[in-house]
Amino acid sequence: MTRKQKLGLDDAYSIKTPSDSVRLYGEWATTYDQDFVASENYVCHLRVAEQLLKQRTRINGAVLDVGCGTGVVGACLREGGIDPVDGIDISRSMLDQAGKKTTGDNTPVYRKLIAADLTGRLEIADDQYGGLISAGTFTFGHLGPASLDELWRIAAPGAHCAIGVRSTHFESAGFGEKLAKDAAKGTITKPDLVEVNMYSPGTPNLEHAGDKALIVICQLV
Repeated sequence: MTRKQKLGLDDAYSIKTPSDSVRLYGEWATTYDQDFVASENYVCHLRVAEQLLKQRTRINGAVLDVGCGTGVVGACLREGGIDPVDGIDISRSMLDQAGKKTTGDNTPVYRKLIAADLTGRLEIADDQYGGLISAGTFTFGHLGPASLDELWRIAAPGAHCAIGVRSTHFESAGFGEKLAKDAAKGTITKPDLVEVNMYSPGTPNLEHAGDKALIVICQLV
């Protein structure tokens, strides 16, 4: 992948394989929070975290932040009172940044950080997590609906989930059909879908200013 002065969404959406993800996010990790989250007025992670935080008193066990990146979602959860939080991501460079994030009392945001390819089987036992959250990972070139099966496997019965999916990816990749099938099988409850803006007003990224995500809210049965 050719090095660019500033990486952005076009680079992320050009990803085709897990190895592409490793290369891109290895290069982007140290500047991601400033060059993308802050500079682009990206807020999708906040909206997804807000949905899971509504359930914080009902979550029984640790929460897994899926595709945690530099840890912006985990930081929101800890600030809102959810603990413990584990993170999983394909990029060790992004995990290095997540490992540097701390709470107000200077404890690490994440209890544990796991490097893994989310397109395959995870080395995590069944029924481990009381909550699942993901923001920004279910999008073009990253994860499709097939990856949900592994998430359902490692989540405990009753686990609360808030999973953000870019709205156009939701439609084109068949998330609606997958979720309906899983609900019909009794794997998850019938999901609620909450549509949110991915960027706040005033984002300088005019090409993507209107981008939206659907937050899938459900529980494991």
